[in-house]
Amino acid sequence: MGILGIDPGTLRMGYGVIGDGPNPHADDYGVIALPRKMPLEQRLHQLHTHILNLIAIFHPTAVAVEEPFVGKGERRFPGAALAIGQAQAAVFIGAASQGIPIFRYAPAKVKSAVADYGAASKEQMREIVAATLGLKEVPESDAADALSVGLCHLIQQQADLALGRIIPPGQER
Repeated sequence: MGILGIDPGTLRMGYGVIGDGPNPHADDYGVIALPRKMPLEQRLHQLHTHILNLIAIFHPTAVAVEEPFVGKGERRFPGAALAIGQAQAAVFIGAASQGIPIFRYAPAKVKSAVADYGAASKEQMREIVAATLGLKEVPESDAADALSVGLCHLIQQQADLALGRIIPPGQER
């Protein structure tokens, strides 16, 4: 099972491919960085094309995407949430066009699943991801976020399987 984790953004989109097995591992990860001067519609097209390429290369069985954080009270970020939503759409269309299921996770859910603490810092998350996946270097922030989302999905799937909430392929009832 391979999971494509995505940390969406219209200027920087993190991606991480998590391979399942006895020990989860990162098959690939990085950041798709696009120039601010490029028109938004062109950036979205580029992101969509990159997603299709990642799917063609790694053949993931699921795509896990981080939901935007809007904030509360005076600390609201509607502009950032809108941009993330636009980037999410490019991912959703790419995955849906290939028949790959999409799973969405709130940032607090990702932190809780991966770090056992919903308010873990970005640096803590980067260190945990590197240790969990046995990486020699700590990945940059956007790539680490994408790997975290992929790990969150893997952890969620394992929990659902253990609780009998999902049936593994080939074991239909």
